Amino acid sequence: MIDERPGIVRCKVRGKRAQACFADEAGGHRWQRVPPTEKRGRVHSSTVTVVVLTPAEAARVELRPEDLVEQFTKGSGAGGQHRNKTSTTVLLKHLPSGISIRCDGGRSQSMNRDTAQELLQARLQAQATTRAREERDATRKQQAGSGMRGDKIRTVQVQGDVVVDHRRGTRTSYKLYARGQLDGLRGGSAE
Repeated sequence: MIDERPGIVRCKVRGKRAQACFADEAGGHRWQRVPPTEKRGRVHSSTVTVVVLTPAEAARVELRPEDLVEQFTKGSGAGGQHRNKTSTTVLLKHLPSGISIRCDGGRSQSMNRDTAQELLQARLQAQATTRAREERDATRKQQAGSGMRGDKIRTVQVQGDVVVDHRRGTRTSYKLYARGQLDGLRGGSAE
């Protein structure tokens, strides 16, 4: 269990078959039960939205020399005659992304080149991380759906001892489902 708050439960599952076991669980689940506090025996329905994501990996960005265009110019501003007469300013452009970096803070071309490459690496890393986060958020939103009852993939009826998978039209008993035996929902009926 990673996190448990009212309305949200996050857990991490590891193992060889973890991905296969939870791949079909994403979507809305309607849960019908008679709570212990219900005096008249009325059935209460709840909707549970399940999202299954693989662990996020850190985006790696590789700077290849053939993707870079370097230009060197003379510096300007304070710093005296050395700065104004030598080509220490580095203009670095990453061709695939179009990002340009200008670095003229150091007194030597090699220092400015190293600084420009570090800045470019950081910007590309931030761009890749943002892109990965957006893709992950889109996957989460697509799996969760609207969360409305009509958006359900499965109905769990505790009092009727039945679990129905609406995508496949299969059903199994609640007792088997509660024990984690989902074969009846994946391939055929367990009743």
